[in-house]
Amino acid sequence: MTSRPTDDLFVRYMRAFQDSTEHTNGCLPCQEGRDCRVGAPIHERFARLQDAYNARQSNRQRR
Repeated sequence: MTSRPTDDLFVRYMRAFQDSTEHTNGCLPCQEGRDCRVGAPIHERFARLQDAYNARQSNRQRR
């Protein structure tokens, strides 16, 4: 049995989602949609990785 290679982009995307969610859970400004100084880069990283992952998935479906 062969193991599947790790999907690094997916792992980074999911880790960024977790980081963003955990930060938002403890930050009132971020809960209200006003990214704080600490939260802004966390949420931006999640958004960039989400965009990259979705673009890759979209490209795969077009083939």
